[in-house]
Amino acid sequence: MDEREKAEVVAIIGAGEMGAAVGRRLRESGASVLTSLRGRGPQSVERVRRAGLEVIDDDDALLRRADFVLSIVPPGVAVEVAQRMRDPLARSPRRPVFAECNAISPAAVKRIAQIVSESRCRFVDAGIIGGPPPSDRGAAGPRFYVSGPEAPAMARLARYGLDIAVMEGPIGAASGLKLSYAGLTKGLTALGAAMVAGAARAGLADALRAELARSQPDLTARLLRHLPAMVPKAYRWVAEMEEIAEFLGGEDQGSAIYLGAARLYERIARESAAEDSGEVLAAVSGFCKLAKA
Repeated sequence: MDEREKAEVVAIIGAGEMGAAVGRRLRESGASVLTSLRGRGPQSVERVRRAGLEVIDDDDALLRRADFVLSIVPPGVAVEVAQRMRDPLARSPRRPVFAECNAISPAAVKRIAQIVSESRCRFVDAGIIGGPPPSDRGAAGPRFYVSGPEAPAMARLARYGLDIAVMEGPIGAASGLKLSYAGLTKGLTALGAAMVAGAARAGLADALRAELARSQPDLTARLLRHLPAMVPKAYRWVAEMEEIAEFLGGEDQGSAIYLGAARLYERIARESAAEDSGEVLAAVSGFCKLAKA
């Protein structure tokens, strides 16, 4: 970036693992990055401290300085966040670009676009595919697919270390792509967890493991990578599975698969938080440990 150019100011709403890492990548690449810790816990405070982000807990003060606002929050609170930001956005003299970056259905994105439109700010539908940007600035981070009439404005953030792919599509296209991708990747992980637990209940865990290793080595390797990594994230994937179900529509279009996956991830999260591992978690843990042996 030309040093004479004014650095973009980006407000990150959501100081979770992804939001803090995206903020760090932007800051290290020359952007000015702000966030709010309002209502957040000690883990968020520490993430923001490590990322070196400036904290402004007053929404009006936060948005008064922002050129871009990236909402990166759990899917279940995306609409609530947009409603909270509507009036501060309307009062901001900069009229920032509001990018809805959460794993929500196209229908939900359109509802949020309507909320933001009342502030007269520009709106971008964004779907993040990939994990949080690593601390190594040279390593690739996730890709931000963006759609809608204002999507080209997001390309400006490519100068600050983000991988931005502008889609030729309306609001809802980027979110639809994100959910299609997540439905396959996280959906396959849910199927793996369900069948591993089912085999364990029937006393067939050893037989399933041996047959998968013999005839499906690629699938076995995938399960060994993704099942353990899923456990600490299961609570975050519940609402995402429900959004995928809404995206698909009726039961004869596959929505029931993802409502079932949501309940499974809910159970895994509950068992993970308990003192003693429950049935599903024990089956998953046993499969991964023994398959590696």
